[in-house]
Amino acid sequence: MVKATQLRPGMVIQHEGDLYVVFSVEHRTPGNKRGSMQTKLRNLRTGAIIDYRFRAEDFVERAILDEVEMEYLYSDAEGYHFMNTQTFEQIALSKDVLGDSTDYLVPNTVIKVEFYEGRPIGVSLPDTVDLTVVETEPGLQKATASAVMKPAKLETGLVIQVPPFINIGDKVKVDTSEGRYIQRAT
Repeated sequence: MVKATQLRPGMVIQHEGDLYVVFSVEHRTPGNKRGSMQTKLRNLRTGAIIDYRFRAEDFVERAILDEVEMEYLYSDAEGYHFMNTQTFEQIALSKDVLGDSTDYLVPNTVIKVEFYEGRPIGVSLPDTVDLTVVETEPGLQKATASAVMKPAKLETGLVIQVPPFINIGDKVKVDTSEGRYIQRAT
């Protein structure tokens, strides 16, 4: 159990019978009233994001997760297939378990799969991934850094906004937490 004032983004907690990842935490003390912790929580089972206010003196049950390093192999009708890098054991996870993280999975990517009580509940992605642009408007020759962006479809199907000098076949570095372009990858 941890005190609500000790909540930090990225922590996994048990709340109302479900597991939640803490997205953001803000400590509020309005006037002469008691302090509270305003949080945004993402349900690991459904993917839904909720706002919840904990009183400062509340205790929250922190979930203990096991992280296993696995390599993403491929996807098919059964799901997304991963291989344990230590034991070479393979498992298949459904889109329900993975949620939006499927937009960042490229074969041979090593990630951490999170298990709770022996059951896979999600994946922990790296902060950034390099993905190849498969569809976008033609680039402009003299286009330097500008505020104008254009849509680009990446190899995983994710569509992001990129600068005008990015062309089909270019590799781009993508922020996995916000799903946005960072820079051209080398």
